[in-house]
Amino acid sequence: MKVLTSKTAKTAIGVGATVAAAASQAAIDTAPITASLTEAGAAVAVIGAAVLGVVVVVKTFKYIRGAF
Repeated sequence: MKVLTSKTAKTAIGVGATVAAAASQAAIDTAPITASLTEAGAAVAVIGAAVLGVVVVVKTFKYIRGAF
């Protein structure tokens, strides 16, 4: 595989990659993605609170059991 050593070739590839990246990002509608993440965030918070509650109950039970 040849290594690019020409400044012109490197510049052309850089410009092409930049144009391709800009064109691929131009038409993306992020509203549905944002809404899905917001809804998922609420569910994750509820599950996280439940798991934290179970951990606290287990630690408290072990603490009380070890005290006697």
